[in-house]
Amino acid sequence: MNDEILIDARWLEPPEPMEKVTQALALLRPGQHVRLLLHREPFPLYPILKSQGYAHDTEPQPDGTFIILIRHES
Repeated sequence: MNDEILIDARWLEPPEPMEKVTQALALLRPGQHVRLLLHREPFPLYPILKSQGYAHDTEPQPDGTFIILIRHES
């Protein structure tokens, strides 16, 4: 089983990145995580994830993009 669902949403316009994350979270299995690539930090996404039982780590990249790792909260 692949432990990662990759979503490259760089340069997509809202609400497409949120829609892609929502679809991926519906497929997420225990032990898996979503790796979301974005060109801006998705502040509106964080409270939604928390309210649905997900945790995240955000890693700013040197090129100004962000990697957000999303997993079931343990």
